Amino acid sequence: MKLPELRIGHLVAKVPIVQGGMAVRLSTARLASAVAEEGGIGLIAASGMALDELRHEIRLARSLTKGIIGINAMVAARQFVDLVKTAIDEGIDLVVAGAGFSRDMFGLGKESGTPIVPIVSSVKLAKISQMLGAAAVVVEGKEAGGHLGTDRSMREIVPEICKAVTIPVIGAGGVLSGRDVVETLRLGASGVQMGTRFAASVESNAGPALKQFYLKAKPEDVVLIKSPVGLPGRAVKNPFAAKILEGTAPTPQTCDACLKHCEKNFCIIKALIRAQQGDVESGLVFTGEYIHKIDEILPVKEIFARLIQEAEQIE
Repeated sequence: MKLPELRIGHLVAKVPIVQGGMAVRLSTARLASAVAEEGGIGLIAASGMALDELRHEIRLARSLTKGIIGINAMVAARQFVDLVKTAIDEGIDLVVAGAGFSRDMFGLGKESGTPIVPIVSSVKLAKISQMLGAAAVVVEGKEAGGHLGTDRSMREIVPEICKAVTIPVIGAGGVLSGRDVVETLRLGASGVQMGTRFAASVESNAGPALKQFYLKAKPEDVVLIKSPVGLPGRAVKNPFAAKILEGTAPTPQTCDACLKHCEKNFCIIKALIRAQQGDVESGLVFTGEYIHKIDEILPVKEIFARLIQEAEQIE
């Protein structure tokens, strides 16, 4: 199957692959620009970044590619609106928003002509998104990494949402191979979002120890933890995740008030930063359900070449 272009508003990606925005700082300019250079859509993970840092990353990405660069921001973050406004001021191509739902972002997108793409997991939210002016929706199933909005498979939800809306639908969760891409497109999706495969790339900003940790993960190591955001999160079981599951994770001694609402069962931003820096013992390692299928760290260029070749071999 020859992979089609992906159109979101006025944007046209030559390859229908969106790189998931993985925070904190796994998806920075280097990864996003590498994906954009291959014809996909690269996302900078804005959550957990200071506004000046986000400006720097967007400008750096722009210097590295003329391709499509967006941001992913967590609606649950207290700075969500400021992050979106900052990105729009920098001329970002699109905004993807997850871990909650915000009506305000659609107004910001309308004023600037910036496509707004919410992450949804139900027909109801997809229809509301289209009504409010979403340029597309990312439909995330239970197979995805990080915060989850459903316990249903992406492969069940995508066909339902494709029938309910007329805007592009992008399937997310468990997409690792060219075959997965083709299967998702055949469900009716216009494209796919891939996170875990790009987390385990050369250009990912994950520390070397974290990348090696990904390669060692087995199916039984993947667990669901309760996030302070108020949603379940999919992670690799390590000593820190075990403490979260047991309810013995250290509670925050100080609080930067990074979330609008925090259950304070642990500090998620600091836990994600520790993992990104390579502390796989006391950091929180978010991952997709099928991390065990990844057995090597590859450059983005090679990942794309393999995905396209695998897809083209399928009739």
